[in-house]
Amino acid sequence: MTTAPVSLDPSRAKQLAAEFGLKPDEYERVLAILGRTPSLTELGIFSVMWSEHCSYKSSRVWLRTLPTKAPWVIHGPGENAGVIAIGDGLAAIFKMESHNHPSFIEPYQGAATGVGGILRDVFTMGARPIANLNALRFGSPDAPRMKRIVDGVVRGIGGYGNCVGVPTVGGEVNFHPAYNGNPLVNAMTVGIAPADRIFLSAAAGIGNPVVYVGSKTGRDGIHGATMASAEFSEDAEEKRPTVQIGDPFVEKLLIEACLELMATDAIVAIQDMGAAGLTSSSVEMAGKGGVGIQLDLDNVPQRETGMTAYEMMLSESQERMLMILKPGREAEAEAIFRKWELDFAVIGHLTDTGRIVIRHKGEVEADIPLAPLESEAPLYRRPTAETPKQPALDAAQIADPIGIPAALEKLVGSLDLCSRRWIWDQYDSTVGGQTVQRPGGADAAVVKLEGLKRGLAITTDCTPRYCLADPEEGGKQAVAEAWRNLTAVGAKPLAITDNMNFGNPEKPEIMGQFAAAVRGMGAACTTLDFPVVSGNVSLYNETNGKAILPTPAIGGVGVLEDAAQAVGLALKPGLDLVLVGETKGWLGQSLWLREIAGREEGAPPPVDLAAERRNGDFVRARILAGEVAACHDLADGGLAVAVAEMAMGGGVGATLEAPPAGIPAHAFWFGEDQGRYLLAVRNGAALLEAAAAAGVPAMRLGRTGGGDLVLGPGSSISVARLRAAHESTLPALMEEVG
Repeated sequence: MTTAPVSLDPSRAKQLAAEFGLKPDEYERVLAILGRTPSLTELGIFSVMWSEHCSYKSSRVWLRTLPTKAPWVIHGPGENAGVIAIGDGLAAIFKMESHNHPSFIEPYQGAATGVGGILRDVFTMGARPIANLNALRFGSPDAPRMKRIVDGVVRGIGGYGNCVGVPTVGGEVNFHPAYNGNPLVNAMTVGIAPADRIFLSAAAGIGNPVVYVGSKTGRDGIHGATMASAEFSEDAEEKRPTVQIGDPFVEKLLIEACLELMATDAIVAIQDMGAAGLTSSSVEMAGKGGVGIQLDLDNVPQRETGMTAYEMMLSESQERMLMILKPGREAEAEAIFRKWELDFAVIGHLTDTGRIVIRHKGEVEADIPLAPLESEAPLYRRPTAETPKQPALDAAQIADPIGIPAALEKLVGSLDLCSRRWIWDQYDSTVGGQTVQRPGGADAAVVKLEGLKRGLAITTDCTPRYCLADPEEGGKQAVAEAWRNLTAVGAKPLAITDNMNFGNPEKPEIMGQFAAAVRGMGAACTTLDFPVVSGNVSLYNETNGKAILPTPAIGGVGVLEDAAQAVGLALKPGLDLVLVGETKGWLGQSLWLREIAGREEGAPPPVDLAAERRNGDFVRARILAGEVAACHDLADGGLAVAVAEMAMGGGVGATLEAPPAGIPAHAFWFGEDQGRYLLAVRNGAALLEAAAAAGVPAMRLGRTGGGDLVLGPGSSISVARLRAAHESTLPALMEEVG
């Protein structure tokens, strides 16, 4: 048996380091840490652990500025998922993560394994998953392969979530040519656990066994983390082997087996084998615990013959977990996993060396000090260039080319505003029987906690066109809209997870977008008491030098003391409509400007965070007082689109008053001013009086009833006609996909 790894030929090692994504200076750092040329397995370990995907080397300096603490935060960033207290001795555990690059290469499996991975991040902490959401961005439907990508991604999300038995309750979808070469697939999972039974990943206990559970290891997904840390080019299809294959039925068994073992006291630490597989899980667990770890890869369950140490350490095969058990508990744990027909193997033990030592077939394949893997990992403060500010547009100088009713019909049928029923009908949104608000019925999904009145409200939000025009204001708006959506159902917003999707950070203009978006997010989180508790960064979303729109997707979670108090957006007849918040008619970067006037320009609407807080707290109080029959926050498409969505939701029209003097009609109806809500109430006068007392801007907009939307004198359109336009777009678009 050898005692030291066999080093690569120096010239070959240098060549492979470049192929694996290590910069020349990073490779020199590897040589300094080891004091010799690395073996192939060692080089693979360094390359994945120091990849952008695993090390966050371009983003850490900015992410550290975000607010992450609050009295209800139990665990913030740094664990597999964020954890917040939600009352009744329970915790919500949640995170959002990307599977962008794999979903472009192989849409079905890329999206499916994205769902599987985020589920594991949540249940590895002891939570039973209760809800999935997603945030999807696609390119132009006429772009090569795009319809098949849409079809594959949606089927992949539905196929995995439906089979594993966790409802997919919400999400968002955008289309823009900037995503032609890099669609975004961001998956979010929320789970529930006892607040005093949270499982962490820091290994402890010298000599304790290291246990592998779940599926066997294959060659799928090798170097997936480094693939996700580089731009695409024409050879993207050749990267298909780096996409993993998922099995949701095994994942379901893994959830049940892990939760059963967690009910004992046998587990010391547990980690999902996600990006970089066995490498990241073993390195991170031992590193966090300040211990060493020794692995014998002969014991790793393998589904392919002749696998090398390099392949086993870097494989990203799905449905696998790594555990540290208390000594003597192996047989008890193995019995549970065998009962669930899952692999179980003791593959190593903890040591006091502070090193990771990997053996295979009697040879030492790697021997690396753990501390420098983190302490010497690259950390860049890359150059930034600020995005030039665009001027505010004067709505009075922008002509209305087609009139209010025609514009509204076109907008509700546009790709960004049309019904997502074609998508959500492929998802099981009610499995488990606890879903209160299904997709399309409210601004946020609402899931009741089993056996309790309490419920969680959950949403995903971002407006990438705002972020392109002004990344700081766009980052601020993404957080504020998530906060509004939770508020609009009556929930108290508690915390967010984020998914930061950007282009190549080595370009100053892209790094400037990232830094500015983080500044805006931080300001909003601070003012709204809405801390960041988990997240993910996905960079290098570029193909042939063309970057996506900056997309800091936000996943928000809030709590309702009584889920029955949640309100939706569907109108009923005989109600007063009251608009809360100030309307100036802001058309810059609006969907009306793009879809109707054919222009993408101007400053996005400013976000007044103090007004957001004041208006939202007022609206939530009215909902919880039982005064509000329906509520909708105003976002894409402005006031007219919000009214139309509420009308279509209930099959009821409304007669609305003429716009106030001084605001052009098209700006009043379609401007995207922030911090606004539309409320349907039984007593509009009482609500207006309460708003005035609270210093909240509000105006009576009209009254519900009939089958038409009357948008001021001489402007009306039937709700049935709007619904026909709204519902037909996606089915017509996708009917030709086989």
